[in-house]
Amino acid sequence: MNVQQLTLPHTSTSFSARGFDTVEQDTKAIALIKGEERYIFLYNEDKHQEVLRLFGRYASDPNLSFSWYDAAVLGQKVRQESLQKTREKQRPASSLCNTTQPVDELF
Repeated sequence: MNVQQLTLPHTSTSFSARGFDTVEQDTKAIALIKGEERYIFLYNEDKHQEVLRLFGRYASDPNLSFSWYDAAVLGQKVRQESLQKTREKQRPASSLCNTTQPVDELF
């Protein structure tokens, strides 16, 4: 089993009451390569819960070779990516404590 993840920058345009809005979003891609079969999932950050549910539906389908183990591995990757993105958003943009030099060398 080979699992690959990729983030693709994506600009989406939608129509609202104010006119057309352009939103910068990252499209996530996660792929499972199982022998000759390829499962490729594309999703946006705000839709990661839906892709997790899709893994469960695929795993419960007896016509697919997609297993519950596959769903668990891919789900873990998606959750880790989402958690990392959440932590990056919570991290302050700059901090006085972030320096590579000792404080006494600054003065």
